[in-house]
Amino acid sequence: MRERNLYVFRFGKDINTDFIISGRYKFAITDMQELAKHLFEDIRPGFFSQIKAVEPRKSIIVADENFGMGSSREQAPWVIKEAGIFCVIAKSFARIFYRNAFNIGLALVEADTDGVSESDIVDIDFSQGVIFNKTKVARIEFRPWNKFQLQLVENGGIVNYLNRYHDFKI
Repeated sequence: MRERNLYVFRFGKDINTDFIISGRYKFAITDMQELAKHLFEDIRPGFFSQIKAVEPRKSIIVADENFGMGSSREQAPWVIKEAGIFCVIAKSFARIFYRNAFNIGLALVEADTDGVSESDIVDIDFSQGVIFNKTKVARIEFRPWNKFQLQLVENGGIVNYLNRYHDFKI
């Protein structure tokens, strides 16, 4: 699986689930499309509008260590995906966030993100484990996805995967 011409929105380290979607909305808004409009609003006001200015599913988030730390709030990866973010690349992810993201079909990559900046344009080859930063003409390698990870994201998450295959075929 390969994706091209992805626009980078850059974040730092320790991005917690409350930064992603504030806890004040956890029970107040249950519609994920509506909730997505509040993505990162406490640390980056206007972020949802910035995403919408980019071609649909061509935005990615690039961050440093410990992305998704905090609560096990499954809305966090869900609203990222619902907002139109295709992938999150970070140096590391909180364990529960990582699991929740793949369960809903949000693409995640663990890689060295030091050479990626805001508004860079990148290509990602998930099978080969390569990010190519077209803006800086640089290559970043990561552990390629296994077949199951590819299928989870291609099918839109675990529920769709199980509906299609009726079992885990790893």
